[in-house]
Amino acid sequence: MNKLFKLSSFALAVVLLASCGLRRGPQGDLIGSEDRPEYNPQEVPYGMVACPGGTFHMGQADQDIAATMANLNKQVTIGGFYMDETEITNNEYRQFIEVMVNDSIDVLGEEFVMTQLYPDTTVWVRDFTYHMGDPLMEYYFTHPAFDEYPVVGVDWFAAKYFSDWRTKLKNKANADNGKAPMPKFRLPSEAEWEYAARGGRDMAVYPWGGPYLRNAKGCLLANFKPGRGDYYSDGFTYTAPVAQFFPNDFGLYDMSGNVAEWCEDAYADATVPITWDLNPVYYDDNEPRKVVRGGSWKDIAYFLETGTRNFEFQDSARSYVGFRNAMIYLGRSSGSEFR
Repeated sequence: MNKLFKLSSFALAVVLLASCGLRRGPQGDLIGSEDRPEYNPQEVPYGMVACPGGTFHMGQADQDIAATMANLNKQVTIGGFYMDETEITNNEYRQFIEVMVNDSIDVLGEEFVMTQLYPDTTVWVRDFTYHMGDPLMEYYFTHPAFDEYPVVGVDWFAAKYFSDWRTKLKNKANADNGKAPMPKFRLPSEAEWEYAARGGRDMAVYPWGGPYLRNAKGCLLANFKPGRGDYYSDGFTYTAPVAQFFPNDFGLYDMSGNVAEWCEDAYADATVPITWDLNPVYYDDNEPRKVVRGGSWKDIAYFLETGTRNFEFQDSARSYVGFRNAMIYLGRSSGSEFR
């Protein structure tokens, strides 16, 4: 009887342990692929700031003085992403060029590197007639005095090539350290750019929120052309070093003025009504015009407005167009990871 009791107790213990999920290991069960790379909550990439997802009214925030009817208001939702705090600087782009020259020129060819990727410094002479642009052509990209100024003379293709290289650079380091790969660096979509420029202020005319171009002390709030023949009232004749003016509420600098910025999208007058209202982006490989946003040092205030759309041809390098990168945030966003 005692022996039977012991056997019954043992069987009961086995049943209880099994019912609690305690077993030796998977026995032909679906457990997912093993040996996956470790992935912690996504880190904020160096030099970037977080733009939490949300809903906003995309489109003209003020009078459409050009009567383009190309940017009617539309409520859209944007997923969380990261964006460069500033425009890509000369020195950051120089790091890319040095790698291309030292490590990739045998593969890509010197002509491709120097004509397609190296900044076209002649833009300072070609963009404006009867203009003494020679000093900038000679010094703007090469002299250390301009290291922290935004890179210009880079077309849409070169900006995308830089983004791909930056992705490989970061993910090689992650692989060497046993980390999961990061999402790719890329040009922001037009919708992401506008959402980031507003900094959480829906219908804001300018990134700083208000409808005025000067603060209470009378100081201009961006680098642009405030009056006819006046390029210097903001303190800079041409471009300015990045982050010289106050950031918006997301912590992004120079979303208006300094240099206009390449976006991922092809340009079309009908983009707003035909794109979806969730993370919209307009692709068209047959359209040579690509969206640029934000206005520049040589533009009037209209082009600085967060809702003003503009374009440049994809193979055109200009003295007033630069870029910055964006990166998608992976996973469901509660907003807390962006604080």
